[in-house]
Amino acid sequence: MALTYTDLVEVDLGKLGSAVSDWKKSVDMLKTAAENARTGMQAKSDKARWAGVNATVTREFVTKTAKEISDLHVEADSIHTVLVDGHTELVALQKKIRTAVQQDAPNLGVRVEDIGEGKVRCFFPHVRGDADERTQEQLDAKQELEDRVNRLVAHASEIDASLARALAKSHGGDKHNAGHASYGSLDDAQAERAVELAKLGPKMTDKQYMELNSIMRFNAKDADFSTDFYTSLGGPKETLEFYGRMSLDGTMGDDKERLALTRQLQRNMGLALASATDPDNRSHLPASWSSEFRKLGTQRVELYPGAGSAPYGYQLLGGILRYGNYDARFINPIAEHVVQLHKKDPYRFVENKPMVGGSDLDCGFNPSGKNGNGYDPLTSVLEGLGHSPEAAKKFFTDPPTVYREDGTVDTNGAVTYKDYFEALNDKDFTWAPDSLAHPSSDEAAHAREMGPDALGHALEAATTGSAWDADPPVLHRDEQTADIMEKVINRYNVASTDGPPHEVMTDSLARMGAAYIDDLNYSTYNFGSSGDSLGRDEIFGNSSDGSKRKDFGEVDSRNFMMLVARDEDGYQSLSAAQQVYEASGLAVHEDDKSSGLAFAHNASKIHGILDASRELEIRSGFKDIEDQHNLDLEKQGEWRKTAVSGSVAAVVGVGSAVVLGPAAGLVAATAVPLVMETVGETANTAYGTHTLQYLKDNEWNNDPEALQGTQTVREIGERGAWVPVQNYGHATNMTQDEMRELQPSIAGSYSDGRALVGDLEKVG
Repeated sequence: MALTYTDLVEVDLGKLGSAVSDWKKSVDMLKTAAENARTGMQAKSDKARWAGVNATVTREFVTKTAKEISDLHVEADSIHTVLVDGHTELVALQKKIRTAVQQDAPNLGVRVEDIGEGKVRCFFPHVRGDADERTQEQLDAKQELEDRVNRLVAHASEIDASLARALAKSHGGDKHNAGHASYGSLDDAQAERAVELAKLGPKMTDKQYMELNSIMRFNAKDADFSTDFYTSLGGPKETLEFYGRMSLDGTMGDDKERLALTRQLQRNMGLALASATDPDNRSHLPASWSSEFRKLGTQRVELYPGAGSAPYGYQLLGGILRYGNYDARFINPIAEHVVQLHKKDPYRFVENKPMVGGSDLDCGFNPSGKNGNGYDPLTSVLEGLGHSPEAAKKFFTDPPTVYREDGTVDTNGAVTYKDYFEALNDKDFTWAPDSLAHPSSDEAAHAREMGPDALGHALEAATTGSAWDADPPVLHRDEQTADIMEKVINRYNVASTDGPPHEVMTDSLARMGAAYIDDLNYSTYNFGSSGDSLGRDEIFGNSSDGSKRKDFGEVDSRNFMMLVARDEDGYQSLSAAQQVYEASGLAVHEDDKSSGLAFAHNASKIHGILDASRELEIRSGFKDIEDQHNLDLEKQGEWRKTAVSGSVAAVVGVGSAVVLGPAAGLVAATAVPLVMETVGETANTAYGTHTLQYLKDNEWNNDPEALQGTQTVREIGERGAWVPVQNYGHATNMTQDEMRELQPSIAGSYSDGRALVGDLEKVG
């Protein structure tokens, strides 16, 4: 029977603590008894000069007795060890769940109800006279609490089951015979059980599969467990064979429950491999695993005897690498090898796809279904780098190491590119279609976008220092990440001679732009190279993540923003990020009007650039419409849709930055840096609330009501540029006369930004 919520909340773990203490005493006494038996009667028996039948029987009895006492000590020690681990983990989980129920739930006005089978539901109790209307924020908070409590109960249930299983195996069920399974930790017992189940392969029942996933879900990031698990599987080849068989088992046919279990296994194995291959962990796999994976990468790995075809090792490994934060020393040599193989023959791996028909188009080695079937390892390793920020940073920064076909280093080899940013961002780079769809179908054409999408994810990780889909993301920028971002800006902008980015990369470029909105503002404040002499370092101040400002170049910065803001989602992300960043800067400069106004003018210019860029794209979309009246109406409708879905209401304060989204039109949460008063200051929720007041005042949150009176595109843009400055004027006690003098110059700054885009349009 699974542990329930009520069990975990109400159980007295002090009794288990007492049992731990009692077993410790037993272990100590049995250790003494075993030592005495070994040095006492066993030693005397061995030295005695006995002869005859009685002597033989006596010696055997003494030897067996000494061994049994030693076995009892080993058994008691194993029981004590797993009890200690289990007690420690259960106490921690009980503390967390009591905090959630006794503090967090009442603060939210929520009750927690045990609905059985290890599940709870959270609800808002009805209060007489209450309309029972809840905001989306309240509903989200309630759901987060419910999910958190259910995770804690599930984790405790797994600990309870693993502990019971380990105790049973340690005891063995024979009261007349000690000496059975022995564990050095609860992790050892869990890894043993996980491998027992894994050895069943596709023969696992759904119930056994759920048990395996449950064990791995809560232990994958524990290096002791993950190292034991992979070691017990046998080695790199056995790992690939197991994963390959389970992937095909889950993706062939139409068993949705089995597919869901396989997707969980894929994620769990990735997270576990990342922790097991990190050399900085106390327990970790040897470095030979990376070299062995490279060797197997270009070899066929037979999953079933006589199957006729077999996948390459890299196709199997790629599915695992898509999840987990990997150490660069493990994943980067693999990623480099894969890129070099791809450059030589882009279709080498995808030509190994099976011929399938009907409903089996998802069959392959990427059960997640995200970005390909798993036959193109390049997409897979880029997704892996997208979850491994430090590795991604080194991958796009370090000079290439050349590898031979078998994955060994070729010290005399050479490549034609200076780094992997250049190699993968070449406009002529060939991306292979990772799909089982018919080559002439729309689905197959879309498959060529999967690689560029994964490249965008890897660049996000490399530039922001956070996994591309982290929730919430936290910025970890430094000089190297900024250098990579500079390469991104120079490669992807409206004036690039290398052509536009793949459309699928726009969301990544937008989130990177939002993460560097402070540097984009800083770079743009440099008319005639006047930025340094006008003190822009003081104006743009300290960043919430402690990074130093990077000058990307005034022209390149605005050309990058012009490119990204043309796309609706890109515009939403950059525009909302600019609003948040502007609000933080104005809040910081309340006591320094000169810096505040300089900051405001530059921010208004940025708004002009973004707004006009989006307007230009909308206009070009209706260039064939002859009726000007219809054109104007369509433009307004598009702009309204953009403004509403790009509401900044989804901004919340977290850690060292604020997070934008996930809101309508925003693919993932986006980290936005803030201007801080001092170095090392933390952007907490209170600071974020103060900052965002500039956005909330005067209906600045772009909700539908705020847009009802707006008639034209230009009015929305102008209002967005003026209202934060107006709020700043009120906060700094500016007089009406001062505000009257300020308004035309702010309008001029906004128009300057628009004019830059207009000039580009004329050139075009």
